[in-house]
Amino acid sequence: MKVKIILLLLAFGMLVGQNSLQAGGTPEKISRNLRELAASSVPTVIELRRYFHQNPELSNREFKTAAKVAEFLTSLGLEVKTGVAHTGVIATLKGGKPGKTVALRADMDALPVPERTGLPFASTAKGNLNGQEVSVMHACGHDAHTAILLGVARVLSSLKAELPGTVVFLFQPSEEGAPEGEEGGASLMVKEGALKGVDAIFGLHVKKEMNVGQIGYRPEGFMAAADRFVIRVKGKQTHGSTPWTGVDPIVVSAQIVQGLQNIISRQTNLTEAAAVITVGSIHGGLRFNIIPEEVEMVGTVRTLDSKMQDEIHRRMVQTTHSIAESAGAEAEIDIQRMCPVTYNDIELTRKMLPSLQTAAGAENVFSTKPIMGAEDFAFYQKEVPGLYFFVGITPKGADAELAPPHHTPEFFIDESGLELGVRALSQCAVDYLFMKD
Repeated sequence: MKVKIILLLLAFGMLVGQNSLQAGGTPEKISRNLRELAASSVPTVIELRRYFHQNPELSNREFKTAAKVAEFLTSLGLEVKTGVAHTGVIATLKGGKPGKTVALRADMDALPVPERTGLPFASTAKGNLNGQEVSVMHACGHDAHTAILLGVARVLSSLKAELPGTVVFLFQPSEEGAPEGEEGGASLMVKEGALKGVDAIFGLHVKKEMNVGQIGYRPEGFMAAADRFVIRVKGKQTHGSTPWTGVDPIVVSAQIVQGLQNIISRQTNLTEAAAVITVGSIHGGLRFNIIPEEVEMVGTVRTLDSKMQDEIHRRMVQTTHSIAESAGAEAEIDIQRMCPVTYNDIELTRKMLPSLQTAAGAENVFSTKPIMGAEDFAFYQKEVPGLYFFVGITPKGADAELAPPHHTPEFFIDESGLELGVRALSQCAVDYLFMKD
């Protein structure tokens, strides 16, 4: 008799548990719904992506983009704030229960690149960059990022009553860098309070080196810090036929370029972390037979370790001054720290790995090597724990290494990869909100 009573109680408990699972909005139920909701959002996401692609706008000039984003978010019933960091949009979704706050971020700006994809929705847009008219294209994938996050907003809005806590959607301008004389991007978003009350942040970037259905992640240093440097070498102008009567800043500059490369190849322990110094432009002189008075060089430094970054900066100053002095020239070097390392919080990455695997399948999620490209998502990660990951957009079966690179006129996105972006960000947000500390 006692055994029968115990069995009945167990059966009743299981029945109650099943009913509460079906009606109580548990994370398990929501997780099962996410795949269906993400799939249903695909037509809308593709439509939005094509609109943004056909109407690209440069950094700090994302007026139409921001208006479209704000209109869509308002239609979902979210609290929407515009004009953040010039053209940024922030939307807030308050769940039906109290809890933590998670932020999700997408960047909105395009690049001064002419499009040669041949797509029916290819860009023919023009823009003004520092006083010069340029062709404009979404040659990096920010159109996809914006559309994906709008899809996530649509998915999570339908689950509002069941969510504990708050989701903040950050649509950020100027990830590619503000125009000369302007401030912008993630650092300005942070300065203007975008992360107020936020406990963690997630973001993604489409990546041509990966196929549709794949997700790449990495704890710790994921993308490099980016610095900009300017070197001015001052010599003594003279006739090209008698270089000994002057000081040739062009020859000195050539020696400095070589010296900078020696810092990387001979003075930096690259087994600890990768590092790059690149001189991107050199300007000096007006005529073939005149040695000029001054040469200017502009370039970038990329590092994955902050101590190495400091040491490379020190050696750059020392090398520049020493080489110039040895030739009787003068040199000035200015190094501007533009973007820190995109650093994925170790513990947060560990906790969220199952979410990425749920979204894509464990066999499609893998740890990647760090890359020397930079991403201003790093400014958010300096304030709160963050996780940034890659989503593949090269067609399945195609050689991703042969796909047109980002920032080129032929850059192409297989739109079938957008659904995984929606699913992955949604899964991360939901799992984090339900996760116990």
